[in-house]
Amino acid sequence: MKSYDFFPIILGSDENAYGNVRLIHEAYQIKPLLLCTRLLIPTMNSKLFDLIQIDRFDHDKVFPGALLSILEKYAAPDRKLVVIPCSDYYASLLSRHYDKFKGLIANHFISEALLDTLDTKDKFYKLCEKHGLDYPQTIVCEPHERERALEQMDFQFPIVVKPENSNAYEYLHCHFEGKKKVFFFNSKDEYLSMVRNINTSDYKGKLIIQEFIPGGDSSMRVINSYSDDNGKVKMMCLGQPVLEEYAPKTLGNYAAIICRSDIDIYQKVQSFLEKIGYVGFSNIDMKYDIRTGRYMMFEINPRLGRSSFFVRAAGLNMIAELIDNVVYNKDKDCVYSDKTALWTHVPKVVLRKYVTEPALSAEIKKLYKQKKALKTLWYKKDLNLKRILRVSRYYFSHINNYRQYYFNKGQAVSTELRSGADQ
Repeated sequence: MKSYDFFPIILGSDENAYGNVRLIHEAYQIKPLLLCTRLLIPTMNSKLFDLIQIDRFDHDKVFPGALLSILEKYAAPDRKLVVIPCSDYYASLLSRHYDKFKGLIANHFISEALLDTLDTKDKFYKLCEKHGLDYPQTIVCEPHERERALEQMDFQFPIVVKPENSNAYEYLHCHFEGKKKVFFFNSKDEYLSMVRNINTSDYKGKLIIQEFIPGGDSSMRVINSYSDDNGKVKMMCLGQPVLEEYAPKTLGNYAAIICRSDIDIYQKVQSFLEKIGYVGFSNIDMKYDIRTGRYMMFEINPRLGRSSFFVRAAGLNMIAELIDNVVYNKDKDCVYSDKTALWTHVPKVVLRKYVTEPALSAEIKKLYKQKKALKTLWYKKDLNLKRILRVSRYYFSHINNYRQYYFNKGQAVSTELRSGADQ
């Protein structure tokens, strides 16, 4: 493999970005270029990439010109440029401005029209209904409707309330007392208290009000996929989260995932993605409803997620799949992951304490014993002293986070749920 065949450019600096850097290094031993506004802890003190920091790079007025300048600088006749977004807003910026980069980027992204359909939960649920996918009972609340939105609720408390896109730039950068990615409420008074706080901010997006689907973290499922430029799915991996994060800034993020295989889910999601003409990476969250035996769709993200390294734990490399397709024009049959392995973002002691289902606890213990457990940030080929110290502090800080914020979501929802976590 010659390094000049392609040149990868990664947008972002979080766990997802480092995971993609690592996937590229494992497969090709080349340094990608990392573009970001600032380095975050997961990518600090790494030797695996070159870095360009761009002030306000994640702003719509800066992004197109800045990226175009870099693409033109690194373009070469014998080298294809591959751009990998690591957040919803970078993926959105690429879809909206792709015409400006035509002929410079080898890979493609979903159209702006399809992005607009998937980007907010209300439109996504309409698409689910059209294609026969289940989703929670939902109310979509415009800003001026926030205080009276519950008048149209025909399901019971507890309820889950979240912005239409908790990863959207507008919500990430707004400020109000008690801000979280997701809220759980047991009463109208609790809901109204939050609404009055959010109304003091400059967040003008919609709110999504949903029924709470019973079950703890292990009732969640996540599928990561790669679809080629013709909309054909080429790789899929299913994961069962066994623990989520609970600190306010990261709640709802997956902390540990066991790779699973389920042909029925694979086929159903593959059919959905191909019918809507999806291209590129997708990250789909869903939850198993024990009342109905159905999987309830939550959202689809147009990029790999921060926990997507669980796919590597299953023995697959989605970046290599992308490179094979767009650089080397390989047209392979779709691969469904069928391996069982563990990906974790938290120390083993956290899993021992907070994964309380006996069968899952025993399985996790077995996977550690079989050396089938993988952590994104602990890469033996990138562990200098400064990085070891920084990542260790970051990694073990989860112990205190769980001590402070954790609650058992599998039990009846109580007022403790004001601390919040995703469904």
